Amino acid sequence: MRHTLSVLVENRFGVLARIAGMFSGRGFNIDTLNSGPTNDPSVAHMTIVVRGDDAVLEQVTKQLGKLVDVIQIEDFRDGEYVDRELVLLRVNADPSSRPEIMQICEIFRAKVVDMQLNSLVIELTGHEAKINKFLKMMNPFGIAGIARTGKVAMMRTES
Repeated sequence: MRHTLSVLVENRFGVLARIAGMFSGRGFNIDTLNSGPTNDPSVAHMTIVVRGDDAVLEQVTKQLGKLVDVIQIEDFRDGEYVDRELVLLRVNADPSSRPEIMQICEIFRAKVVDMQLNSLVIELTGHEAKINKFLKMMNPFGIAGIARTGKVAMMRTES
């Protein structure tokens, strides 16, 4: 089972390293980790996706809570939050395959952000499942490069 955690931390040097070290030191695996500043420059927001049962989630939460730089931890449950992921994808695209690629992009509401002689760079945002389906559709053309942000998430309502 995958769990999405929202973690507010002090926006200081070394915080990310301490959090990653806590995970590796305890044998927990991070599926995705996304970090960025908030509207308060002294606070950063992390979205961490971990895989494990409820016992693993409980241990991760307890261990994170012990770190000095951690301000708040929320476990996002399904339906309580909005999430998105961004992918940039370089796909092989010769002149004969471009119309089909462009049609698939239109269906998925993806945007071509760069065009070269034999490739396209495509941007897509959405749920992880949508991105995975899009990647599956692009696979036959030849994926030459990929960069994914991992999940970012926000509560639907104020807590």
